[in-house]
Amino acid sequence: MPAHGHDDHHHHHLSTPLLSSSQPSDQTANHVILTVHDNNNHTTTTTTTTTTTTTASSHQTQPNNSNPFRFLGSDGVSIPAPSTVDPFRNRTPRIEGLYEFLKIVICSPIALLRLILFGLCLGIGYVATRIALQGWKDRHNPMPKWRSSLMWITRASARCILFSFGYHWIRRKGKPAPREVAPIVVSNHVSYIDPIFYFYELFPTIVAAESHDSIPFVGTIIRAMQVIYVDRFSRLSRKHAVDEIKRKASCDRFPRVLLFPEGTTTNGRVLISFQLGAFIPGFAIQPVVVRYPHVHFDQSWGHISLAKLMFRMFTQFHNFMEIEYLPVVSPLDNCKESPSHFARRTSHVMATSLNVVQTFHSYGDLMLLMKAAESEKEKPSSYMVEMAKVQSLFHISSLEAVDFLDRFLSMDPDSSGCVKFHGFLRALRLPACTFSEEIFAFIDVEKSGSITFKMFLYASAHVMRQPLFRHACEQAFTECAAGDHDQISKQDFGATVRLAIHGLKEDEIHSLFSLFDTNGDGRVRKDNFISCLRRNPLLIALFWPCLVPKDPPEVDNRILEEIV
Repeated sequence: MPAHGHDDHHHHHLSTPLLSSSQPSDQTANHVILTVHDNNNHTTTTTTTTTTTTTASSHQTQPNNSNPFRFLGSDGVSIPAPSTVDPFRNRTPRIEGLYEFLKIVICSPIALLRLILFGLCLGIGYVATRIALQGWKDRHNPMPKWRSSLMWITRASARCILFSFGYHWIRRKGKPAPREVAPIVVSNHVSYIDPIFYFYELFPTIVAAESHDSIPFVGTIIRAMQVIYVDRFSRLSRKHAVDEIKRKASCDRFPRVLLFPEGTTTNGRVLISFQLGAFIPGFAIQPVVVRYPHVHFDQSWGHISLAKLMFRMFTQFHNFMEIEYLPVVSPLDNCKESPSHFARRTSHVMATSLNVVQTFHSYGDLMLLMKAAESEKEKPSSYMVEMAKVQSLFHISSLEAVDFLDRFLSMDPDSSGCVKFHGFLRALRLPACTFSEEIFAFIDVEKSGSITFKMFLYASAHVMRQPLFRHACEQAFTECAAGDHDQISKQDFGATVRLAIHGLKEDEIHSLFSLFDTNGDGRVRKDNFISCLRRNPLLIALFWPCLVPKDPPEVDNRILEEIV
């Protein structure tokens, strides 16, 4: 393959900068034209020339074929179209319309009575629960029957609480299956009303987040349900929860086990991805669906405050609620069914009954939504990515996704949630040059000149999950720390990065180096170096010249031409 000359000014190729440097500098540098052919009895030719250039960006060193991550084995990233569904949006977050205002005025005295009834019932239930739990130390075994009988007072109080919220009657369809037939119950989760109803109706053992234990009054009451606590971010906690579900579901002396497999509340108009805790033990499951029919007031606990939701409930004439017990879903006997397949079958049954679509959203998307809302972004829902799909593709956690969102927000996205090229550069401390443009173009799969958070997350996760990424990080550190095996100085760092981007100024190197130098002592240790690349995996492209195979025969049936 012939080498392209630098005197061709009529055609734009990979080494032509799209953005010229704002401060031209005359520099003389050695250029090496390296032509590597495949193994079919071709030769390798190296020519050294000296060329005077006028801009730093034209000194650009390029990975082949405009893909700055090809050296990791990446052929590019595929990013699905953004979802237009927001499973957490409450449709009536504000009081609107003359009818609603008049209703609030009329119901205000009733709301006060309802509030008094709510407080009275909560107090009675709390006292009854404290008496039932008094002196009970053996929490590992089922609650004795006389203590369970006392809990009927609390269960009756729960029904009165539902009455105070305007649920004067509740429509039921179907019946609960016997505990011996279906020891596990799963339900969609729309509001805080759901668990109150199930507490009254079934008095089950529930699986709940550890944070619920510290809620005043509520924490004490759910302890009487022999709650199974789980920390959704701890693998050990999740494993322990599954073991407890299996232990309690297998013993008929325990109540049913109730789970909300979505892991959070939604607006009830979609069914988001299921967690697998209910399906791993392999017991028969009875799905139950809850609906809140409404016209003027959406009762879902979406992106709306609890206080506002309670106030609206207290000021309604009546709130509608429907419960439907569906046929029991059992694991397939003719084959060893995986928990994920079991969960998909169950969710399909529930989605069909609800007549809603299923999405790949999860609790992680709610975390992203809340993070964007805290940053006062105009459209926080545009930062959701359907985390269940992201986790299955790239095995990154919701907490890691939130960290990536932090970095994306530092790029100052516009009102539509998009980031332009220069905002991207500022956050990653990269200079405006062709090499940076190629990293940006790798993310901008739509070639629109801007990137969304979903694009940034997918591209970053794609790079980080390449099989060679971890080794590349370690090898990059080894190459940078050639003179000092334990740490990298700014001088060594700059020398290595200049192999990828020639003409970098000292202030640009200092800005990049400060990303890695978290201690601010002018030295980067291996753990800090690798940690920074895990937080900013796109920056691994800076070290590609010292990571590509140095032995030409190792290049697998490709023709590689680099102009350095």
